[in-house]
Formats: sequence, C-alpha cells, structure tokens
Amino acid sequence: MKQSITILGATGSIGQSTLKILAEHPQQYQLYAISGFHRIVELVDICLQFSPKVVALPRQYADKFLSLAQQKQLKYLPQLVFDEQGLMEIASASEVDVVMAAIVGAAGLLPTLAAVRAGKRVLLANKEALVMSGDIMLAEAKRSGALILPVDSEHNAIFQCLPEHYFAHRHENKQPQLGVSKLLLTASGGPFLNFSTEQLQHVTPAQACKHPNWSMGQKISVDSATLMNKGLELIEACHLFAISEHFVTVVIHPQSIIHSMVQYVDGSTLAQMGNPDMCTPIAHALAFPQRLATSVPALDVFATAHLDFYPPDTEKFPALLLARQAMREGGTAPTILNAANEIAVAAFLQQKIGFLDISRLVDAVLQQQQTTAADDLTMILAADDTARQSALNWIQQYGVQ
Repeated sequence: MKQSITILGATGSIGQSTLKILAEHPQQYQLYAISGFHRIVELVDICLQFSPKVVALPRQYADKFLSLAQQKQLKYLPQLVFDEQGLMEIASASEVDVVMAAIVGAAGLLPTLAAVRAGKRVLLANKEALVMSGDIMLAEAKRSGALILPVDSEHNAIFQCLPEHYFAHRHENKQPQLGVSKLLLTASGGPFLNFSTEQLQHVTPAQACKHPNWSMGQKISVDSATLMNKGLELIEACHLFAISEHFVTVVIHPQSIIHSMVQYVDGSTLAQMGNPDMCTPIAHALAFPQRLATSVPALDVFATAHLDFYPPDTEKFPALLLARQAMREGGTAPTILNAANEIAVAAFLQQKIGFLDISRLVDAVLQQQQTTAADDLTMILAADDTARQSALNWIQQYGVQ
C-alpha cells in the first residue's frame, strides 16, 4: 500500500529533492498535498507531474495559480487551501501518512506542530520549529505517537550513528545515554572559511549565497556563511537527542563528506559518510527503518584524497557562540535568536546591512530582550514578534540609509 505524503515547502530545495525521490518510487509513495509561497509556476508544474489532491498557498496567489493551471491545461484541478490555516490542514489531514516539514524559518512552526499533534511521521527539515519550541514539540510527539525523524544531513547522520533504541532512552537530565559520550556536528565552514575579518566586511549577498558544496536556498546559504546555521543545528540537536549543549562539539570539515559523528565511552567514533546530496537523508527518513535506493552516486573513497577537520573560529564567526548562549539560557532565548537572525539575513540580502552586521544585530537583540519561560506557544510567538521589531529598529538605526 502506498504511503501518502504532504510536502510543506514543495518549491524549495528540500521539497524538490523529496519530489525527485517520489518520482523514483511511484509504487511506494503518492503525493497528497503540497504548499508553496510565491513560486506559483513551480507549484503548477508539480501538479502537472504528480497530481496532488490539495495545494496550500497564500490567498493572494489563488487567481494566478488558476490562470496558470488553465494555460498549462492542468487536467485535474486540486483543492486550494490558503495561508497558515491551509498549511495546518494539509499537515494534519487524516489521509496523510508522512509530512515533509521543509518551510524555511518560523513560518514552519505551526504547520509542523499540527503534523506532530496529528501523530504523523514528520520528516523535519525545518530546524526553526525545534529551535523555537523544542520542548513543546517533543512533548506533543510523545502524546500523539508522532515519529520525528531528522532530515538535516548532520542530524540524520547522528541519528544513523546512535544506538538503535536511543530515542527511547532520552532522559530529562540531558546526559548522553547508552554509552554515548559526545556528538560531533560537522560544518563545511561556508564560502568564507578562509576570509579575513577585513574581507568579511565587504562580502556581497551573491558571494554568501554561493555555497561551495551544497545547493540550498538563500536564507540557509547565508546562515551557513555566518555559521548561524550550525548554531541553530546545535540547538536542534540538543532537543532531538535530549542532550546538553556542552556535549555537542562543532567541527569544521570543508569537504562535507562526513556529515556528523558520534563518540562513545569506549573510545569509538562512528561517522556517517556520503556525497553532499540531500536526497540521501531524505530517503533515509522517508523509508526508515528500511533503505531506499536513490540516484545519489555512492561515495568513491579512492577519489576522496583527504579529509580535514578544524575547530570553528568564533571570533570571526560569533553566531555559533550566540546560539550556545541562547541554548544555555533557555526559555524564549532561542526564539529571540532565531527571530533576530531571520530579520538580519533578510536585511543583508536586501543590502540594508553588511555581512558582519548580522551577528551584531542578533547579539544586540539578545541583550535587549528579556527572556521568559517558553511554556506555551503564546509566549513563544510573543517573543518572536517582539524580537523581530527590535531587529527592525536596529536596522533603522544602524543600517544603510
């Protein structure tokens, strides 16, 4: 029997990789619903190929979708649902078995939570959902029976290297379990790994979006360049694997061949290796505990001349320290960090602030905003709104006029 899939964020890089895998395995999976934001041409093209029953999009793009569907002679018109409510509907629909949560940023929080509350298998590519509300998300998964599987290549690698029943042994004391001593979270270092601070002052959005190894969207590419992406992944790892941040070490590994590692108390270190292609972790999470064939070439170990590992330079890239600070502080601090960063990255892409201003802005907002408990979504969303406004105020005061 085919599994029915919803893809939240179908037009992004993760969504496109997921669709590629579905196309390769039509006997096992069928597409129930998709969502997109402003890339309406791509949404219609997906409908032409996969015939999903439901499409979620912003209401203001409905007429454009219908017009394009008519122009392209779409034979089967899907049901249209709109805005945040529409996203939550397709994430929690009773017809759905698996939800790919790939909406970028805080916008993915509520639909991802809806999928978890509905007890779905959630393939988590939206790290911000756990950064903002990790405790709530995992508590809801425990209540509903939802299975949250990591799709980020690093967290998926850690998941593959952990003992089989590690998730069942996650403990509230945040200590490693079952012989695990430490998680090693790898990072490519981004396009500016060897830049000086002087050079970083002059980098452009186009340079920041040109990742050396991975094909990703603009926001995550900039986050990779600042190392904020690794900071968010550190917070995500702490929640996913119920572990304190001091048990997570970030390792710069420019080749992106080892996707992350797990160290054990007996001196062993297990690593998951592969070519840098998101189809691999997506296929793993989609088929788990089975393995699914993909078109990703197997790693040629003879062509891999050498593997390098370095500690991160947190003086040049302070975002990683800011993320650790937020995780240690807890409560709404990670939400404030994420909100300020989203505003800062958008401003950088619009050339309203410089590259180094991204971390300066986030640091300033973290210092300005009072951290509170993150006991419910109302408090989390309020902290998110306030942090965004503080970030906008910072840009107005210190940004390019």
